[in-house]
Amino acid sequence: MSRIVSKFGGTSVATKENIEQIIRIIEMNSDRRAIVLSAPGKAPDAQTKVTDYLIAITERSLSGRDYSKELAAVKKRYYDIYEPLGVSATIIASVVDQLDTRIDEDRHNASRYRDLIVAAGEEFSAHLFAELLNNRGIKATFASPQSINLEVTATFSDAQVTELGQKNLTGLKALCEETVVVFPGFYGITAAGDICTFSRGGSDLTGALIADAIDAYEYENFTDVNGILSANPKTVTAPEQIKALTYREMRELSYMGFNVFHEEAVKPVMKKRIPIRLRNTNNTENGGTLIVSERLPDERDIIGIAGASNYCSFNLQKFLMNREKGFGRRLLSIFEDLELSYEHCPSGVDNISVILDQRQLHPETVNNIVRQIESELKPDDLKIEFGLSLVAVVGEGLLHKVGVLAASTSALSNAGINIKLVNQGSSELSIIFGIDSADEDKAVKALYDCFFN
Repeated sequence: MSRIVSKFGGTSVATKENIEQIIRIIEMNSDRRAIVLSAPGKAPDAQTKVTDYLIAITERSLSGRDYSKELAAVKKRYYDIYEPLGVSATIIASVVDQLDTRIDEDRHNASRYRDLIVAAGEEFSAHLFAELLNNRGIKATFASPQSINLEVTATFSDAQVTELGQKNLTGLKALCEETVVVFPGFYGITAAGDICTFSRGGSDLTGALIADAIDAYEYENFTDVNGILSANPKTVTAPEQIKALTYREMRELSYMGFNVFHEEAVKPVMKKRIPIRLRNTNNTENGGTLIVSERLPDERDIIGIAGASNYCSFNLQKFLMNREKGFGRRLLSIFEDLELSYEHCPSGVDNISVILDQRQLHPETVNNIVRQIESELKPDDLKIEFGLSLVAVVGEGLLHKVGVLAASTSALSNAGINIKLVNQGSSELSIIFGIDSADEDKAVKALYDCFFN
């Protein structure tokens, strides 16, 4: 049997009308055998996501404050969505009242307690949707990370699936032959039996793991947009929709702030080359954006322009630095010892820069970095620059297209933008420019005009 995994995000499950649309989508293609659901997102009459309510409940409970308003709001969302669709109030109550039990659980490990409560949003969605499908005559089974033992690492709020967990997921393959499997996204179970969530947006990852496990021929990811656009529509007017891009291009765009798809969710499907199709729940006539291992060479060489802010650079200069063995290693170990990750490390003969996400830093952290660099490396000059943005030109065409760097720098120069750094990785999938954050939108527009208009 051919199998499609279909994942529906928070906006796609936010109202009773959205749920009706999901049922229509399932009925359009009998190959849709595994359905992954998020917790309800924002709706016209509900401007707070269920997950945000659950986070608030956790924080209030841990600090001894009243959370009754938030608890009532969570339960009301499920009644408002599913009771008008024919799911009985008794069944809804049997599901959502489990939240009371979770809130009363042991609070000594705050991270464990948070994940236990926050994961309820996805679990309740999947449970109630499976009930609804059966009511509508579509044979469905609610399967959960608990029931199949989707084992993950015990890193609360940032879990990774284990080899055993991925193996256990393959049990869904036979189940999909008999029934539509409805599975909650976003979390797994540790070896100790604790609920442990992936990072925010991790329902995308759940869908990808299932697609790999059941050998799906496509992984559909439904949201509230038609697909991936070639630039941020808040910056560029009516940017083109990308019809197809590669896994590698998707990873580059995700890194630079394209938040349509969880960046970790690409990895599980890459090995088997399972296509990912990003689609609009409410516009099924649009084919969406297809993410594949290879795309046609006659499509755009440059697939997108992306920008991201909140970076800083530590710029060192030292004469004959290149002759000091281990200089780069010692420099990066200073950041590692402070548990900081770096983004880029461009260098010259006598200079080197380390680019960081400055949101990791605190005032004392910066001071510690400077002291250690001056003590251990004794640079001739050390300058720190905050408020940088990174703007990227992304596309497989960079591998063979002549003049991309020249065209990019000319476009930025003509727009009056000073380039502070240029970095191109060995994969040649992107060229990244470091500029002042104040120029980010202007830079994205200039590069978009250069390659798309």
